[in-house]
Amino acid sequence: MSRAIIHLDMDAFFAAVEQFDFPELRGKPVIVGGSPERGVVCACSYEARHFGVRSAMGMSRAMRLCPQARVRPVRMDRYREVSRAVFAIFRRYTDRVEPLSIDEAFLDVTGCERLFGGPEEIAARIRLEVRQQTGLVVSAGIAPNKLLAKLASEQGKPDGLYAIREEEIEPFLLSLPVGRLWGVGPVASRRLENGGIKTVADLRSLSPEYLQRQFGSFGPTLFEMARGHDDREVMAGGAAQSVGHEETFDCDLWQPEVMERELLGIAERVARRLRRLGFNGRCITLRVKYSDHISVTRSHTLARGEESSGEIHRIAVELLHRTEAGRRAVRLLGITLSQLGPRGSGQGDLFGEDDRRRWETLNRTLDGLLERFGERGVCRGSLLATLGSKEGGDGGQGA
Repeated sequence: MSRAIIHLDMDAFFAAVEQFDFPELRGKPVIVGGSPERGVVCACSYEARHFGVRSAMGMSRAMRLCPQARVRPVRMDRYREVSRAVFAIFRRYTDRVEPLSIDEAFLDVTGCERLFGGPEEIAARIRLEVRQQTGLVVSAGIAPNKLLAKLASEQGKPDGLYAIREEEIEPFLLSLPVGRLWGVGPVASRRLENGGIKTVADLRSLSPEYLQRQFGSFGPTLFEMARGHDDREVMAGGAAQSVGHEETFDCDLWQPEVMERELLGIAERVARRLRRLGFNGRCITLRVKYSDHISVTRSHTLARGEESSGEIHRIAVELLHRTEAGRRAVRLLGITLSQLGPRGSGQGDLFGEDDRRRWETLNRTLDGLLERFGERGVCRGSLLATLGSKEGGDGGQGA
């Protein structure tokens, strides 16, 4: 039996919430983000996209492109409230709901026909209920697997419903630009296009061996995606795939010691969230964005999962030394942990029972202090020496 997967994606979610809550913004270009001087665009309305504004763009550039845009601050509590209402609607139709983000999810509605009708009818009913109950718009894509369902919803945007049936997979896929495939970012897309591979049809001409040599472990995935293959299940409950945090700074950072201090605060946030979720992570990824908006990442995979901010910070600093930070100005730093597992798994060989209990006590104490004084109210003594010497002009913040 062919599966019926629906991908649902709220259109310009943050900006749409702002336009709904403030009717005077409707029909006008809206940007949700940080300060106009140093912030980043978190979301923008379709009216702003018409001028070339995009998510993750620097606010200063966005305002040059669309000076008439109305800028709104990020109101995450409000967006979460609306998201909960939307996901409650999704779950009326199936318990197989996999959240991808606050405004996006996969639904497996295979076998739901007798209750609610076919997948297209279900998607249409969800779209109508979301609009009636929240005033917002959700686009839907329907297909036999997750890859194709996501491509379908992109095809239907904005405010659309697009279905790909079995017999339509080939003609739909072959003409797509390779950059539309899931996981093919700008770098991989440029590499493929420089080699004359511009469409999925072109990609199909490459052997799995060639793709493996060129793209490593991602090569076999590219080979399968070019054929529309995707056997991943919809993971009900939406277990987190990664946990991370990023900071964009009001002033560019130049001094490595200031960057290390900022990384400590980021590591504390990530570690605290890991502990709240009951996870640890094996792969630690550092993201650095330079002042010219060029981003690089560096990763390190551990033999066992980690949840300690001290160890996360130590590895992040090592990764920082593998970048041009210090020789080039830095405007953003971020740490992400992936390859998540249950908290406490894999550490038995490293620590004895007494050590494990001491670490648990330390983490609970730290979490309590952070809860009481805030995430910047606590600092490790090993970094105190740097705090007093970099005030003003270096972009760092004192404890």
